[in-house]
Amino acid sequence: MSGLHNLSATPQQRTALSSVVAAGFLVVLKLGAGLASGSLGLIAEAAHSATDFGSALLTFFAIRVADRPADSSHPYGHRKAEHLAALAEGGFLIVISAVIIVESVSRITSSEPHPIVTSWWVFAVIGVVLVVDSTRTAISWRGAREYSSAALGANALHFASDFAGTLAVLVGLLMVSAGVAQADSIAALVVAVLVVGAALTLIRSNVGSLMDQAPAGLVELAQEAIDEVEPAVEIRRLRVREAGGTTFVDGVLEVEADAPVQQGHELADRVEAALHRRIADSDVTIHIEPREGSELRERVTGAALSAQHVREVHNVRIVSIDGRTDLSLHVKLPAGQSLAEAHAAIDDVEAAIRVAAPEIDAVHVHIEPLEPSLQAPITASEESAELHRALASIVVELTGREPLELRVHREPRGIVALLTVALDGGQTLAQAHTAATTIEAAIRAYDSQIVDVVVHTEPAESAESLEPVKSD
Repeated sequence: MSGLHNLSATPQQRTALSSVVAAGFLVVLKLGAGLASGSLGLIAEAAHSATDFGSALLTFFAIRVADRPADSSHPYGHRKAEHLAALAEGGFLIVISAVIIVESVSRITSSEPHPIVTSWWVFAVIGVVLVVDSTRTAISWRGAREYSSAALGANALHFASDFAGTLAVLVGLLMVSAGVAQADSIAALVVAVLVVGAALTLIRSNVGSLMDQAPAGLVELAQEAIDEVEPAVEIRRLRVREAGGTTFVDGVLEVEADAPVQQGHELADRVEAALHRRIADSDVTIHIEPREGSELRERVTGAALSAQHVREVHNVRIVSIDGRTDLSLHVKLPAGQSLAEAHAAIDDVEAAIRVAAPEIDAVHVHIEPLEPSLQAPITASEESAELHRALASIVVELTGREPLELRVHREPRGIVALLTVALDGGQTLAQAHTAATTIEAAIRAYDSQIVDVVVHTEPAESAESLEPVKSD
């Protein structure tokens, strides 16, 4: 099945293959008519189409290479093969155009005019060529836009230049039939100049892609997308490049040194989503690094947490202005403390910070109470007593022993049960873990309000001297 899949052609490949057939047909038609009529213009156009034929073949094979998935040797895929093919096409166009220019100048400066036949069939051939060129230009251009293909875009450009060149040849032959003998050579010269201009444009655009040149306006567009992210983020480095219709964006996102990993990951996700929305077909990589000054922040945070009664430190900000360094931070203390007790605790915090970070000139501490619901267990009541009895009964049923400790807390998210249970010390760690998991599942099933169960296991032999603690 895989072999059949590899043989099947993609829509891009079918478009490129049809261009090969069309270019080959035009070569035969133009060269035959040019040799038969003696028209240098038609011969030049045949050479032009011959180059297009080779270019179309390159495009076809380049697209087959570019469609290969990324692998260990080419982790970014093979899309640059299209740019290499387009670059080769541009080089071929310039070489053939130089030959035509030399021949055109030779005929124009010659004292004897070259005989040219301008019968009706010559103009019929030109009409057929114009129809084929216009049709292939439209098809290749539509394919280039639909599949973001540089190689198909190059094909469209070639057929369009063919169309323009054939028009010039048509005008030249009409003027020859009217008595202007050198008009055909002049038309050939015009064709060659058009081809050189198209080739230079093609080379310039594809060299930019191969050299990872940032597409015009895309860096600004990427920065605008990042600026719209809430909360505001800081990008230390932003780079954009394009290859084979895919825009690659990579940036370094700065976060606070003590920010949780999950928070940094969420910020990076928001930045990536914003870039994907603004830049279609983009491949975005965001690297997270701690903001400068992280070592000082770590010392300050560690010192604050070392003070007695401090439960949490967050929103640490360090600002240096005119040689003065100010520190501000939020500190959570037990909600039951009096203001005097809290003030004494903050004095300890400030003292610890000044020892750990003597370069800090001023410390500003915002005091916050630790949420009471996170500190106090469920108060004694008939309902809570019933819950304790039920949980203890589950433990007895599953282990044959009373729990050594049973505590239940009510938090905003629900009830949390903390248990210490005694198990046979001779069983394996895997068996003990299975028993603890069974107890946890049974307790959760008993009451849907219980959102978390933490079971600590101890060997029954070492726990025999302990009195079971029912609850508090």
